[in-house]
Amino acid sequence: MCVLKRSKKNPIISRSDVPDIFPHLVDVSSVFNPGAIKFNDKYILLLRVQNRGRETFIVKAESSNGEDFTVANCSVDFKGMEKIKEKIYHIYDARITKIGKDHFVMFAMDMDAGCQLGLAKTDNFEDFEFLGIVSSGDIRNGVLFPEKINGKYMRFDRPNKVQLEGGPSSGNTICLSASDDLLHWEMVKPVMSGRFHYWDENIGSGPTPVKTREGWLHIYHGVATHFSSSNIYQAGVSLHDLNDPSIVLSRGRYNILEPREIYELTGQVQNVVFPCGMVVEEYDEEGFARPESKVRVYYGAADTSVGLAYSTIEELIKASKQ
Repeated sequence: MCVLKRSKKNPIISRSDVPDIFPHLVDVSSVFNPGAIKFNDKYILLLRVQNRGRETFIVKAESSNGEDFTVANCSVDFKGMEKIKEKIYHIYDARITKIGKDHFVMFAMDMDAGCQLGLAKTDNFEDFEFLGIVSSGDIRNGVLFPEKINGKYMRFDRPNKVQLEGGPSSGNTICLSASDDLLHWEMVKPVMSGRFHYWDENIGSGPTPVKTREGWLHIYHGVATHFSSSNIYQAGVSLHDLNDPSIVLSRGRYNILEPREIYELTGQVQNVVFPCGMVVEEYDEEGFARPESKVRVYYGAADTSVGLAYSTIEELIKASKQ
């Protein structure tokens, strides 16, 4: 069963689609791991773009149909980030969440103390205000819920407590954190952990959770680490209680997307599909995603290009129960 069906135009964005942006992004090495949202009838991606010095930048792309994107000729400038005294080496893997009328971007920041989470706000996807560092310790894969739950802002995040052989620090437990102001966060409790010896030994959240009448629909990535030659990044799906997202109602036994195509198998990091963005086309009058709604999932392929895959809310919920 194929839950996520790849676009025939994949990869929809590759390094050749990124214009030269002087002085740092000229003849770039890769573009991947996009946050995604639909804004003013346009599909917006915030791309992770890497230059030949292996420095990373966030660059916007825009499309009227969700498949054919034009990449901006400038990188995103997060106003206020220059006030941070500590050195920021990289910013990457943006997740975009609309809460009320506001749009927030949460992203990873590599610093001397490890990976931190940064938060920015925008009302037009042209100007971005950096709100601050919103984490402590080494943590990654932070993604906001699109509404308050029991009077609190909520997010999924993933502490980095596992060192991958020959790779970065990772983690095998997704946690739920809460905040009164989006700036100061406390961990509420662990949500779910990796399954040893299976496809999702190490895990981390992907796109913004989606509110459905059956629960919060959550796409995450899983890493199979038990293969001697490679870590294999895949995508899976789980369903969480609407009032307490730490409660897992169902979690798919099988991945819903795995590296199979050449652009997913070969690149900077082989064997990777890494979902960061999702657009749901239809919601009902009470703000729940319609079961029949088309879903677009945007993902990084082999840390080199951007892929797109399609499904429906109904299919994804069904997959979480298998």
